[in-house]
Amino acid sequence: MSFQNTCRILVVDDSPSIHEDFRKVLGGYRPQTAETDALESDLFGEEEARESSRGALKFEIDTAFQGEEALALVRRAEELAQPYAVAFVDGRMPPGWDGLETIERLQREAPDLQFVFCTAYSDYSWQEILDRVGKNDNFVIIKKPFDNVEVQQMAQTLARKWLLMRMVNSQIESLDTKVIQRSAELRSANADLAREMTERLNAEAQCRNWPNAS
Repeated sequence: MSFQNTCRILVVDDSPSIHEDFRKVLGGYRPQTAETDALESDLFGEEEARESSRGALKFEIDTAFQGEEALALVRRAEELAQPYAVAFVDGRMPPGWDGLETIERLQREAPDLQFVFCTAYSDYSWQEILDRVGKNDNFVIIKKPFDNVEVQQMAQTLARKWLLMRMVNSQIESLDTKVIQRSAELRSANADLAREMTERLNAEAQCRNWPNAS
């Protein structure tokens, strides 16, 4: 599986100016670090790691004003096998779903999607967030107003995490397929051997009984 260098990002916010801000901020990229290079080499070998480092991640940005619109985009992306890697979701988006409900619904459609919950500290208590989202490895919180460098680095980090997870899952699926195929081959070989042994035993029995038959 080749390591792609472009990821899709979804921004869910009821403010058009925020959409434009994200488009500007995520137009650049951050080079890989030595730590991510080493991790990729360990997981996928030197050749794959070199391929992944040739170009830093770039982003295709889609936007939605409400959670319902975001859900439709995520469903469509999954149907087309062009999934989003990261979703930046605003906390308050009246009159529709709030950010937490949006995340809950999107996660059911795309379990590996990485979420950035964009909120002012006064919007929700930490306990409310934990009660609704729980312990979630695909969920981080960013405080408003945003720092552009923080947004850029978070997008790069989470998108790369998403890519690595997909590569690992792809290799596991490939290994599972090979195991299933090999198991089927062994079962077939065993069946052929059992049939051959049965035929040989029958032939030997017939040879032993042949004089008696005459």
